[in-house]
Amino acid sequence: MTFSVLGLVLIASVAHAVWNLAAKSVSGKGYAFVLAYHGLSAVLLAPVAIVLIATGDQPLNWTLVGAAVLSAVFHIAYSVSLQSGYDHAPLGVVYPTARGTGPVVTIIIAVTFLGERPTLAEVAGAFVVIAGIAVVTVRPRAIGENPTSGSGLRRGLAWGGLIGAFIACYTLWDDFAVNHVSDSPLLYFAVSEACVGLVMAAGIVTLPGGGARRADFRAVLADHKRALVTVAILSPVAYVLVLYAMQQAPVALVAPVRETSIIIGTLLAWWFFGEKNIGLKIVGACVVVTGIGLIALG
Repeated sequence: MTFSVLGLVLIASVAHAVWNLAAKSVSGKGYAFVLAYHGLSAVLLAPVAIVLIATGDQPLNWTLVGAAVLSAVFHIAYSVSLQSGYDHAPLGVVYPTARGTGPVVTIIIAVTFLGERPTLAEVAGAFVVIAGIAVVTVRPRAIGENPTSGSGLRRGLAWGGLIGAFIACYTLWDDFAVNHVSDSPLLYFAVSEACVGLVMAAGIVTLPGGGARRADFRAVLADHKRALVTVAILSPVAYVLVLYAMQQAPVALVAPVRETSIIIGTLLAWWFFGEKNIGLKIVGACVVVTGIGLIALG
């Protein structure tokens, strides 16, 4: 992986961490907020997509639309399973399991089935990054705190594994799409965002509980404008940079490096919200930096 590609992924990680901090300010309105920022992202990206199509830089065809629809399905499945996992199992189990499982599954499939051949140093670096993420997401149990029950742990691992599988699905599919279907990651992502918005908008009308979700949607537009705009802008920036990186480097390496957003987000949470256990988090961050160095040098 070249330093320029590494820089793209790390910038994407910072953008990802910042928009996640903004998203944390909106609680209890998950579906509505996700629909709102995806919809706003689609609106903001529409003029760019129109220019790309009009200038002939990238034609819009049914192959691209079909690839974007499948990408939208994977992203929606990921979002829904993530929310369900948090509803049924501890966050401290679901989150690190999902974020660690996704890159591991991606690496295994990319090497086994897609013929990617990263160097030994790059593979070692990828797994060192994952190990560092595991360290930084561990929350030591406080004195007197009840340990996670066995059933809760099993549910968390199961949900985390499912979520990680969806992360691998959209990562691998989007890598294929930007390398074989569309030469423009920006147009591909714009069409995918439009598909996500349309599908979720249909869901807010047709799924049970639509009335409550519509009320949440109105509340998001009225009370969370700053968070909405921040996420709607930075989320596409973060992922489009990753898509460009996947055109220039193996997905088996891009996938784990982009998870450095967890480290950045954790440190920002400590800085802004005073979260504890910063010593362990710094150790994890150092492990991640070591892994990134191996990938870059490999």
